[in-house]
Amino acid sequence: MRLHLFIVSLLCSAGALGQEVSSPDGNVRLRFSLTAAGQPTYEMSYKGRAVVKPSHLGLELAKDSHASKGMRETSLMDGFTETAHRTTTFDETWKPVWGETATIRNHYNELAVDLAQPSSKRTMTIRFRVYDDGMGLRYEFPQQDSLVYFVIKDEHTQFAMTGDHTAWWLPGDYDTQEQETQESRLSEIRTRFHDAVNWSNSSVSVFSPTGVQTSLQMKSRDGLYINIHEAACVDYATMHLNLDDKNLVFDSWLTPDATGMKGYMQTPCQTPWRTVMVSDDACDMLSSNLILNLNEPCKIEDTSWIHPTKYCGVWWEMIVGKSSWNYTDEFPSIKLDQIDWSKAKPNGRHAANTAKVKQYIDFAARNGLQQVLVEGWNVGWEDWANHWKQDVFDFVTPYPDFDLKALNDYAHSKGVKLMMHHETSSSVQNYERHMERAYQLMNRYGYDAVKSGYVGDIIPRGDHHYSQSMNNHYLYCVKEAARHHIMVNAHEATRPTGLCRTWPNLVGNESARGTEYEAFGGSQPNHTVILPFTRLQGGPMDYTPGILETQLKTWSDNPNYVHTTLVGQLALYLVMYSPLQMAADLPENYAKYDDAFQFIRDVVCDWDDSRYLEAEPARYITVARKAKGTDNWFVGGKCDEHGHQSTVKLDFLDKGRRYDCTIYADAKGADYEKNPKAYTITRRTVKHGDVLKLTEARGGGFAVSLMAK
Repeated sequence: MRLHLFIVSLLCSAGALGQEVSSPDGNVRLRFSLTAAGQPTYEMSYKGRAVVKPSHLGLELAKDSHASKGMRETSLMDGFTETAHRTTTFDETWKPVWGETATIRNHYNELAVDLAQPSSKRTMTIRFRVYDDGMGLRYEFPQQDSLVYFVIKDEHTQFAMTGDHTAWWLPGDYDTQEQETQESRLSEIRTRFHDAVNWSNSSVSVFSPTGVQTSLQMKSRDGLYINIHEAACVDYATMHLNLDDKNLVFDSWLTPDATGMKGYMQTPCQTPWRTVMVSDDACDMLSSNLILNLNEPCKIEDTSWIHPTKYCGVWWEMIVGKSSWNYTDEFPSIKLDQIDWSKAKPNGRHAANTAKVKQYIDFAARNGLQQVLVEGWNVGWEDWANHWKQDVFDFVTPYPDFDLKALNDYAHSKGVKLMMHHETSSSVQNYERHMERAYQLMNRYGYDAVKSGYVGDIIPRGDHHYSQSMNNHYLYCVKEAARHHIMVNAHEATRPTGLCRTWPNLVGNESARGTEYEAFGGSQPNHTVILPFTRLQGGPMDYTPGILETQLKTWSDNPNYVHTTLVGQLALYLVMYSPLQMAADLPENYAKYDDAFQFIRDVVCDWDDSRYLEAEPARYITVARKAKGTDNWFVGGKCDEHGHQSTVKLDFLDKGRRYDCTIYADAKGADYEKNPKAYTITRRTVKHGDVLKLTEARGGGFAVSLMAK
């Protein structure tokens, strides 16, 4: 570890002109100042080009009986003077429990500005950390007699853009991120907003016709890539952005709870980091560790039980509609304590049965997959969704055709584990009430990972998925799971902000439009070359790739198709980084394409090194990754609906060594719509400096394994 610290502290008069801090390489510059009215203001540049024009900072507090000042509350918007500032330099190298690289450098210059508001006798600090690829800022509130309990009505952190950038955006929504990404100029968001909303989602709460979600990726006309997000969102509401489309200024917009308020705070406390990443190379957006670095170090002392996982599961056939989660169709509604399940009439479509799960266990054991997810194993699925039902699941009682003990024993005998599933139906109080028993059951039977879900509107009723209270719930689940040595993969939860550094048992989230939508009409072919620039900035996604039988009608009554080629699915194991990767298709479908499935057998999901070789948002991504603890490399490329020609220079390979190279490529004439399953597999021996020239079809890609000799 390398650590250097340098501190300067100055007492400043009310008329101070401002402070500046630059990144270690000098390319990113940030300036802080106070306006004549005492309003905090910052601006940011990159290589001499403006990135964020002068933008105001502050918080509007609510006049509320629960605040220390009650109805006499005042805001933290202006009237400030600067009392001191400090600059520091920090440089360390840390090792993630899992990740894209074996080590991560955390190198920044920091400016902390202490402010006083004489009219209220209150103080706060605004802290800036400036990296070579961007900056983070946060508000800090020390303990003080004049500011103890306060209620946030609105946070007003501005991001004033320098032009009408191209943006890749999702409609701002308090409850869902399962939208199709839009590409437009900032000025076009308002006219496109309504049609961009996924109104059919189980929970929708938009707030403004110019509201968007983070992580927001943009590109300026002069070629700067700019990304706005947040880091370390703890005990605080998730941030969206609301655009003043006349002046092209974004304002932070927090998610309210059921009361309409956006935060209940007690000093000492702090906000999450508000982040702006910038580069003139799109690959830097993908390789950035800024979000992770702004989070606290790991708080789990013994992490030996946390491990990357490849898994399969009883899931896709229910998503497609061939099988069901529920055991019976006999009852119009279910009260868990009033049903004798041994007498219930089976519907004949329940997938989570002992015989089928054994088949998946055998499949996992034969193919080197570590775990088998089973959804629909527990009672209550007959009326689980969209009724705002309180007592929906108990998380411990299996259906009659699911032998909990025998299946876990069988899996362990094969060197495989079952993966638990806890769908909460967003009945959060019910889940927390049952959580300890549910985690104890997992410990008893040898589960070490759980996929949780939050489909539907939140209970307590009126709350939102991304409020302060819900963010506290998600983190509570992760902390409690850590006590039980359980890894968590939360679906429909808030979008991640790098907390997996602090709590690495948070191995995945969904928090975006996943593969399941391919069974509901599909996502655009460019979807998976947008998500790494946006959703994946805060942490890995359980995207559930690997659907090799892309035409669902070949084995079901579902008329939809996957909007990639078969080889495009293989590429996702590299382009969509995650320590949790699913082989999501059915075993019988993998048998049809066994030679292509070999890549899924071979590819790992933990890495010593990652090199982004080429990238452009929504167009293409090519990445090379070195498998943890080996000299083997894997390369993946994915593109949009226009296809792509990729030239891969193998200059990342060790000199003087040869590698067995297997190339999985789209065949001539391959097309995600017309000919999705046309592929070729070629083998050759390669060395450092060789070049691979690869053609990616429309919606296609390529995957390459490079095994060191």
